[in-house]
Amino acid sequence: MKIIPVALSAALLSLTSVPLQAQAADSEDAMSTAQGPVSLSPIEHGSLVLQWNDQTIYIDPTGTADAYQGLDAADLILITHPHGDHLSTETLDAIDTSAATVIMPQSVADEIGDSYGEAQRVMANGDTIELDGLRIHAMPMYNLPEDEDPRHPRGFGNGYVLTLGDKRVYISGDTEGIEEMRSLEDIDMAFVCMNLPYTMDVEQAADAVLDFAPAVVYPYHYRGQDVQRFKTLVNEQNPDIEVRLREWYPE
Repeated sequence: MKIIPVALSAALLSLTSVPLQAQAADSEDAMSTAQGPVSLSPIEHGSLVLQWNDQTIYIDPTGTADAYQGLDAADLILITHPHGDHLSTETLDAIDTSAATVIMPQSVADEIGDSYGEAQRVMANGDTIELDGLRIHAMPMYNLPEDEDPRHPRGFGNGYVLTLGDKRVYISGDTEGIEEMRSLEDIDMAFVCMNLPYTMDVEQAADAVLDFAPAVVYPYHYRGQDVQRFKTLVNEQNPDIEVRLREWYPE
């Protein structure tokens, strides 16, 4: 893949969502973009797959290779940080990464070395790159307050904003309701984490989402949290935000 540094631009996003393991898309989730549909496959916890414009994007692939059956091999892999529920070398070894560009923060590169050679790209918070018609902007992700030896300090990992043609999607990684999230604009699809004690509770997540007001938000990485309460808190104050609750913890 050819990679070119670019400036981040604002845009809009629409997605088509499909259930776990690439089953047929639910018509209630069907949406399209100017470049054709985007499909979502929730995998588990913080792992998901997006497919758009003949490209397949794996985010934090973990779990067994069986969870990715029926999905195309990755063209792009985004890793947010090196904690075990986001970086799994066993999963990366089990899936087909032969044609993938692998994007990561320095903390992940420190763990895996130069495993992917020229296909490996390290991004710091604030970096933006372009490849094959999509743009990737690395967002901060960190815990608050910052002066209490947090599990996720500033600069340790990346959230990501993807620009798919003229469309945008936000993937939070492990974070709290930081100012950089709250000041996002023109986000049409957001994947926002919420679980204690390592990220944030549903109240803080809802408050942050209300600030940047994505058109659609998926709570993910929510083990043990009341996502229905998250939906209620968001929609009581902004009924125009579509909160989609999906199964991220298959039995």
